[in-house]
This record gives sequence, structure tokens and C-alpha cells, in this order.
Amino acid sequence: MRVEVGIRVGDRPDVAASLVTARSRALTAVLQHWPEYLIEALGLGLFMLSACLFVTLLEHPNSPVRQTVTDPFVRRIPMGLAMGLTAVGLIYSPWGQRSGAHLNPSVTLTFWRLGKVTSWDAFFYVTAQFIGAIVGVGVGAAVLDAWLAHPAVSYAATVPGPGGAGVAFVAELLISFFLMIVVLTVSNRPGLNRFTGLCAGALVASYIVFEAPLSGMSMNTARTVGSAMYAQVWTALWIYFTAPLLGMLTAAQLYVATQG
Repeated sequence: MRVEVGIRVGDRPDVAASLVTARSRALTAVLQHWPEYLIEALGLGLFMLSACLFVTLLEHPNSPVRQTVTDPFVRRIPMGLAMGLTAVGLIYSPWGQRSGAHLNPSVTLTFWRLGKVTSWDAFFYVTAQFIGAIVGVGVGAAVLDAWLAHPAVSYAATVPGPGGAGVAFVAELLISFFLMIVVLTVSNRPGLNRFTGLCAGALVASYIVFEAPLSGMSMNTARTVGSAMYAQVWTALWIYFTAPLLGMLTAAQLYVATQG
């Protein structure tokens, strides 16, 4: 005697209806918002390409800049400025204004938790961000070839610093928490909301200068995965999947509790 395990969709009209509804909502989201998904992929791709270019320029041993500026702290200053300005440019671009320029899975999931993004939009935003990061580093690898692959550059990979995984986790959590607190506070002030992108860019710049030695300054799971795919460096990857999201969700919860 054959025993069938499980329930076929056709045997449960409610299950079938739920699947049809889910597919319908997903299709509707794609048809309505595919430009925004594409913008998110392109935006993070450009950010990663910029990171690859500037890390190579500043860290490759054969780079004239690296040979001239021997102090790592001093080299992080132009790196921070470059990436901060890249972020600001993407945020204030017409495309960034259209999609909201999340460019970060943790930002998207936090806005989803706050009810500002639908479930399907969040899913496709995050998917696009991962694709964009991977493609962006891929373009950098095609252009820079062995320069980007050099161990001193390592595809702009993010890894914990000498303090280890514990320090890196706390550092990633704190910088992510503070970024989201600033974004929520500034963006919800009518007289200040136009400065949200500038504040975010300034934080990215300062984090690269001062925090990067602790964790590599990721704050962005897709950004870390994009580099790791090519560098094949997966050191303490769990940090970059958990700390940024936990930090931003905690910031959102605190903001809602205190500001309503």
C-alpha cells in the first residue's frame, strides 16, 4: 500500500488561492516597480566599482599614491571622501531620488519593518542590491584585472581587524545603529530632510577613516558579499549578515519608541 505524504495544492483551495495571490502580488510589484529595482542594482554596482577603483589607487603597492602616502590613516582620508561623495552623488541623483537610494539590504529591511516598504518590494530591492554589488565588483575586476586581485587590495573585501570578530561585530552594530538613527531623525524633520543624503555621506566618509581598521567598514551585507565572491575571503561573514541589520532594526525600534 502506497502512502502519500503531504498535501497537494489542488486538495486545498485556500492554499491554491494563497499561492495565486502571492504570484499576482509579485508580478504586480515587478511590473510597477522594476525601474526602482534596476536603479538599486545599478546604484550599488556603481558604488562598488568606485570602491574598487579607489582602493586600488590607494592600496596597491605599485600605485604612486600608495608609494607617496605611507601612513594608512592618511590614505583612508581620501578613501573616505571618495566613497562619501559617491554615496551623496547616488542619493541625490534623479535615479536615487526615484528608488530612495537604499543601496543596502539592512536599510531596506528596516524600512520594511517600519511599514515603509511592501514585502515584495523589499524582496526585489534586496535581490537587486546583491546582484548589483556582485556585478559592480565584476566590472572592476574586468577593468583592473590583477591590480584588484592583489592581496593588498583583495577586491575591496571587508574582514575583521586585529581586534577579532567580537570587536568587528560590535563596531558594525554601532555604526549601523547610528547611521539609521541619523537617517530617521533627519529625514523626518521638515526643515532638515533635504540634508539626509549629506548626513549619510558624511557618516560613510568618517566611518571609513576611523572605523575601517576594526571591521573593514561594511555596514552592508551585499557590499561584503560582492567583494567576497571574487576575493574568496569569507572570514567571519556572519558578522556582516547580522550586525548591520541588528543595529539598524534596533535604531528603528528606539526611534519609534521615543518619537512615535
